[in-house]
Amino acid sequence: MALLLVLSTSADAESLLPALGLLSHGIRRHPLDTGHLLTLPDADAILVDARSDLVAARTACRFLRTATVELPVLLVVTEGGLSAVAADWGFDDVVLHDAGPAEIDARLRLALSRAAADDEPTRIQASGITIDEQSYSARLHGRPLDLTYKEFQLLHFLATHPSRVFTREQLLSDVWGYDYFGGTRTVDVHVRRLRAKLGEAEQIIGTVRNVGYRFNLNDEDHRAND
Repeated sequence: MALLLVLSTSADAESLLPALGLLSHGIRRHPLDTGHLLTLPDADAILVDARSDLVAARTACRFLRTATVELPVLLVVTEGGLSAVAADWGFDDVVLHDAGPAEIDARLRLALSRAAADDEPTRIQASGITIDEQSYSARLHGRPLDLTYKEFQLLHFLATHPSRVFTREQLLSDVWGYDYFGGTRTVDVHVRRLRAKLGEAEQIIGTVRNVGYRFNLNDEDHRAND
């Protein structure tokens, strides 16, 4: 049985998904506004009520992801609200408010299993760089790199897409997010700082003239991929 945290403006949490009453999952209601999302009670998954206020639901979903809340987030919408939903909101799945018990149970089960798989520590190793996603740390040939959070995110993003070229606009969108209003110079500044911390290995972050940046694989990595 899962404990579900319902984020809603409605005092009647059970009305969000009526079919939940036919399942054994527990329900706990919590206010939807972001002022109450800084501290959340224990739960296994979060249901965000988007039936009547799509803007508030979108803001809540994005806030949860920005705050690195690791619980699976399911967005509950009416059929009419489906057309307004976008992937950049940051939820894990969408479910219609009038969905049947079998569908709700299946979506919850799959979301919980994906979250459990994501909790397993993951390491990325390429070009002498070792990135530990669990501890948000990176090493160069075993030497710890003193990176800011955004520098770590930039290195992590490039390293998970080796040899692929990204424009400054793409990096700004994927690393800083759609809600960031700074210019593309921010990307150049962070690349310069990241290269300075990489020292003699600065060529790992390559520049493609008039296009953008990429993570360069060394010869050993290329041979391993052949």
